[in-house]
Amino acid sequence: MQVLGIRSRIRRKHRCNYASSTEGRVAKNLLKRDFKADAPNQKWVTDVTQYRVGESWIYLSAVKDLFNNEIVAYQMSRKNDNPLVLQTFENAFNKTKDVTGLIVHSDQGFQYTSHAYHDMLPKVGARISMSRRGNCYDNASMESFFSHLKTEELYPYDIRNMDEAQRRIESLYSIL
Repeated sequence: MQVLGIRSRIRRKHRCNYASSTEGRVAKNLLKRDFKADAPNQKWVTDVTQYRVGESWIYLSAVKDLFNNEIVAYQMSRKNDNPLVLQTFENAFNKTKDVTGLIVHSDQGFQYTSHAYHDMLPKVGARISMSRRGNCYDNASMESFFSHLKTEELYPYDIRNMDEAQRRIESLYSIL
């Protein structure tokens, strides 16, 4: 590595310190940290992450299939709100027609405890699963994906505007 001038990127240890949800609906943890699936569309995990660009933030919502760790759908926005998550799932359901019996696992963020989210998933035959309050390890698969994305594709580069951040994320998604 030294001869070739290659350096490793060391990620910081992640600590759980999330504020937990107090309003909305909460579901049982059906996933129970079993991050393996035997076939596509059995288990999906989802979350929203943020990345600072200049004086503003970009929010990325993603859905990952635990069968092959494929990103099924993603959506970016300048706002962290319910439409961001709902649009992500609309994209996922347009791509994947039959999701009957699918377990969709998330944390207890405000988007996932909203009535709109809890009304949407059962309509397509999916079951809702949620991490325990303030426990990021219950959604570790998605947290790990976002950590790698930021460490390898965002932090090392001098990203100065939203369009540049969006291009980096979209180019990565096209190779996944």
